[in-house]
Amino acid sequence: MLKTCSSVTEALYEAGFSSSGRFYESGAPALGMTPSAYRKGGAGEEIRYAMGRCSLGRVLVAATQRGICAIFLGDNEQHLLSDLRSRFPKARLCAAPSGFTDSLRKVVRYVDNPARHASLDLPLDIRGTAFQRRVWEALCTIPAGKTVSYGQLALLLGKPRAARAVAAACAANALAVAVPCHRAVASNGSIAGYRWGLERKRRLIEREK
Repeated sequence: MLKTCSSVTEALYEAGFSSSGRFYESGAPALGMTPSAYRKGGAGEEIRYAMGRCSLGRVLVAATQRGICAIFLGDNEQHLLSDLRSRFPKARLCAAPSGFTDSLRKVVRYVDNPARHASLDLPLDIRGTAFQRRVWEALCTIPAGKTVSYGQLALLLGKPRAARAVAAACAANALAVAVPCHRAVASNGSIAGYRWGLERKRRLIEREK
């Protein structure tokens, strides 16, 4: 709503908050930045990033002062950087300092050997709508090695008719592996709908099993 409404106040009511107090109590921290900065595409924010190789190709890890805000997988570093720019079009993107390599290594280890590492153990800056965050939180309760259908996730959230909305929330996830959207599959158990490629999704599921 912040991207389409004429003001922050209008956006918070359109998003379902009953008052500005309710929003600033529970909604504002989810943005990872002030509402006005988010509305401006991250203007005034600095996002540091680093890229490396993992067994699934290239990986980009980006962070704000609050924590990791993006983990992207792909084949081409320029495409990964373009994806980051499109997500934060007005933020200042800069190469992370050398100390950030430890965070990058943790992500690579987690991608390469998820069975050995129970969690990513990094602070996260998770950004999304209230519904998206509910979906992502539900995904994080699925044990490694297990999968659920989008319909089952919808039931878990108390919205049995929202399977498509759940799938869309999974597709909007910017934190590969940290928010395990690869554990959500089609109703018949087939692998479908992964923004970083179905083959990567299949390999992640197999490794966790």
